Amino acid sequence: MTQIHKLNIPLNRVEGDLELQLDVQDGVVADVWSAGTMYRGFENILAGRGAMDGLVITPRICGICSTAHLTAASRALDRLSAASVPDNARRIRNLALMTEHIQSDIRHGFLLFAPDFANPIYKDQPWFDEAIRRYAPLKGSAAIETIRESKKILELVAILGGQWPHSSFMVPGGVVSMPSAGDLQTCAFLLENYHQWYQKAVLGCTLERWLDVKSLKDLDNWLDENDSQRNSEVGFFIQVARALGLDKVGRGWGNFISYGGLDLPAETSLSAASGQLIPAGFAAGTKVEAFDQAQIAEHVAHSWFNGYQGGKHPFDGVTHPYATGNEGERYSWAKAPRYRDLPAETGPLAEMVIAGHPLFTDLVEKGGPNVLVRQLARLTRPTTLLPAMKTWLAELAASPNDRFYNPPAALESGEGFGLTEATRGALGHWVKIEDGQITHYQIISPTSWNGSPRDSMDVRGPWEQALLGTTVRDPENPVEVGHVIRSFDACLVCTVHSLERGKMTYRLTV
Repeated sequence: MTQIHKLNIPLNRVEGDLELQLDVQDGVVADVWSAGTMYRGFENILAGRGAMDGLVITPRICGICSTAHLTAASRALDRLSAASVPDNARRIRNLALMTEHIQSDIRHGFLLFAPDFANPIYKDQPWFDEAIRRYAPLKGSAAIETIRESKKILELVAILGGQWPHSSFMVPGGVVSMPSAGDLQTCAFLLENYHQWYQKAVLGCTLERWLDVKSLKDLDNWLDENDSQRNSEVGFFIQVARALGLDKVGRGWGNFISYGGLDLPAETSLSAASGQLIPAGFAAGTKVEAFDQAQIAEHVAHSWFNGYQGGKHPFDGVTHPYATGNEGERYSWAKAPRYRDLPAETGPLAEMVIAGHPLFTDLVEKGGPNVLVRQLARLTRPTTLLPAMKTWLAELAASPNDRFYNPPAALESGEGFGLTEATRGALGHWVKIEDGQITHYQIISPTSWNGSPRDSMDVRGPWEQALLGTTVRDPENPVEVGHVIRSFDACLVCTVHSLERGKMTYRLTV
């Protein structure tokens, strides 16, 4: 006889408030609804305020990715005012944002994702004691080191931007000040120390050695090459993830989106065909096509907002909350962004696929997007960022007297959008200004993409789809659900704006 459990799971160790409702049939997830349960309404808070107020208010949307929101807000005003951003301002903006990435990637990996490996459900596994030693919350060796080292590297943002989080040092046309020679030396020292720790503890090898890993075969060879690599945090993660079959779950739709980010200065030793260190694009599988922000639309058919037909582009979108509590079709404060009416996941794996990174292209082609490859992309993204950070710090030190600000045109009337890659993926701000005041503001965060509810065509969001088929061995301890959702690095604080067929109902915290 078919047994169906209906699970109601408030998921912790994510940023913000997330609740999952699952139908689990014979131990396998058969259907799922992902609900962002907190309404914040920053779009409405901004309406009627001064043109520059978004630079102060939007970084306070999130205490984890505030630099990314400041970047998107300033880029929107750059575009609206036709501002010319000097090279040194680009370097400073990029360095602050990249620092936010490299500390958050590691914090997520060892403070939010890996503690699930220490779940008592795995106590009979041969690697369990080692997982406890490394990942026991606030006591494991990796947890302690992560807290210590990520705290240190964040000083770089404080030096360049005055504070972290919630800094406001980016303005239309550049940044508000140039760091001193002493400041830059301190930044270089902090970055080098983080670099050395990351190589030793996280990779177990040099960045150069890791960047030689370009295929699944290379990855297997790297893992078996020596004890340093095999026992590193990345090496241990790969072994445990394979033992749990995490390379076979969490596939989702297989569509990827990146807005691109980290504009190259006009004069720099780095090069990229797109003019950005992180290229923009959309990919179905590993087939990449050019990105066009005009193809983005937000759906609200299953969201607690006043409805409209189909999807609306963010310049036309509305954020009017509506929830009676009695409607079965609406179940989330998150909207459902789509690209050409398709759901797409975003984040480090999407960046790697769209950039044509050979290792992650090969892994996705052989095994599809899955929990292991998604998390591996996050843990190793610093290998692509740290060298560029060192280059731009050196270029700043070599040009201390160059401009860091060009006065923009007056912010009187117009519209602009600012797109960037935040730590968790594609982040966009769309703003309209009339007579110096904000009349329209729309924000689409990475988790809006990944954690969206169903759209107007009843198509599930990426992680709703990724959960389908997941085995849940113990309905009272559905840790497998946590593995899948946390591989997307959920951040609901930026995002939220049936018949009884089973015999059992549980409300659980994972």
